[in-house]
Amino acid sequence: MILFEELKRRNVFRVGVAYAVTAWVLLQSLDVVGDILELPEWGGKLILVLLLVGFFLALIFAWAFELTPEGVKREKDVDRSQSITPQTGRKLDRLIIGVLAVAVVYLLVDKFVLQDLVDPAESTATVSKAEQTAGVVPEQSPSVAVLPFVNMSGDADNEYFSDGLTETLLHVLSQLPGLRVAARTSSFAFKGQSSSIGEIANALGVAHILEGSFQKANDRVRVTAQLIRANDGFHVWSQNYTRPLKDIFAIQDEIATDVAEALGSSLLGSGGAERHVVSTNNLEAYESYLKGLEQQAIFSYGSLDQAENHFKQALARDPGFMDARLALVRNYLLKFSTGLAGQDEVVARANPLVEQALAKEPGNTLAESLGILLALLTSGAGDSEQQVRAWVDRLQELLPSIPTDNLVRVGIAKTLAGYFNDHQRAIELLQAGLLIDPLQAELHRWLGRLYAQVDRLDEARAAMQRSLELAPENPNSYGTLAEVELADDNLPAALEWTRQAAAKAPPEHDLAWHIARDLYRLGLAGDGD
Repeated sequence: MILFEELKRRNVFRVGVAYAVTAWVLLQSLDVVGDILELPEWGGKLILVLLLVGFFLALIFAWAFELTPEGVKREKDVDRSQSITPQTGRKLDRLIIGVLAVAVVYLLVDKFVLQDLVDPAESTATVSKAEQTAGVVPEQSPSVAVLPFVNMSGDADNEYFSDGLTETLLHVLSQLPGLRVAARTSSFAFKGQSSSIGEIANALGVAHILEGSFQKANDRVRVTAQLIRANDGFHVWSQNYTRPLKDIFAIQDEIATDVAEALGSSLLGSGGAERHVVSTNNLEAYESYLKGLEQQAIFSYGSLDQAENHFKQALARDPGFMDARLALVRNYLLKFSTGLAGQDEVVARANPLVEQALAKEPGNTLAESLGILLALLTSGAGDSEQQVRAWVDRLQELLPSIPTDNLVRVGIAKTLAGYFNDHQRAIELLQAGLLIDPLQAELHRWLGRLYAQVDRLDEARAAMQRSLELAPENPNSYGTLAEVELADDNLPAALEWTRQAAAKAPPEHDLAWHIARDLYRLGLAGDGD
């Protein structure tokens, strides 16, 4: 108690408060003028360390010395009857009040004036090119990435279920107005990785991370989920859900609702609006559907065949399962893009599925989009330019409702470039997709193709190398790199990339024809034969 009174008498507390408030104002000012002064990154850290050291020195000085009319003296040399510490204390009080007033004015100006002066276009202009995936989109709205839920069941065969839970949550959350959700491909790129929350958020350009685990035992499941604020690691919300397995659909909706509330339902405008979780209550159909999604995401020749079988099984168990129906349509289109199925076969199998979906749900955005893609697939001399333009315009109207659907996005870009020769608009569309899904190999691959078509060959190679890094087993990436080298009249390099593509592709693929073509161009007719 005596020590406390002595600290108070010597104004140690006042000096500490005055120093802390003044240092805070100084640091805020440094934040404003730092760019103008072109301070190096370590400069701000050095100033902070010096201020911290100075704080303790100021406290020691206030204890050991005293301000007198004759100047600064050691405290032990000052006669208590002559001490002016009370007057000094009042001066320090006035100083603290003055600095606090400056701090309040600064905060008000920063909130109501400086922020309003920021040009939104200027804030987005600093985003690096879309193919350089390390850039972060400036936060204009709440944003979240859903990391793959960890399978804690002790059975690797249940992996499809934990991944399916993640995928469904992604789909449900993406329907919340005002919430930006990182796409599936980019979120799943971190599956099994040891990256920190901050690194993941920076790579995907989001402010929050939703992660969790899934455990299945007999007829019960236990799901844990937690929402983390990326900039400081703060757990905004966490919850455990232990229910019968048949309640998995309700659990998914509960998690989405709880996440929306944690992010601020009024801000998101979710307000209890009905959300589409999954269009079946048949657990066996749902499991087949999830297994199909797992194989479709692998996107290999064999996996697409397996995915098709799983989706058909899901529909056999629940003919009204809309998600499985449209996933099967998507699978046919993916098989066409890889050369596994011809145009006539794809159209004959997929068109009836789309027609059935639209008959049941006329306003289904995805069904309409896939139907237009099929129409574009068969468009030819019988379709006027006006008709094709109408299809493309309609797809662009629908895209904001399904922004992470890269099959639709690529379809629009291909038509803009191939039919209307509007490469710049097509490139911008793909770049916009990469801001949402920066780790999507197909977007990088098609961006590389479009760059090559307008002789931006260095950018084409960079995009294609990124595509290869993300999907090294996809033969299409190697084949596209061959196209880039052909555009640069580099036949030996094109031949080598085509050979690597052939090594990744099934034996019946038409890449052998491409190799023969390049050999003939090189004058190696015998090898070409």
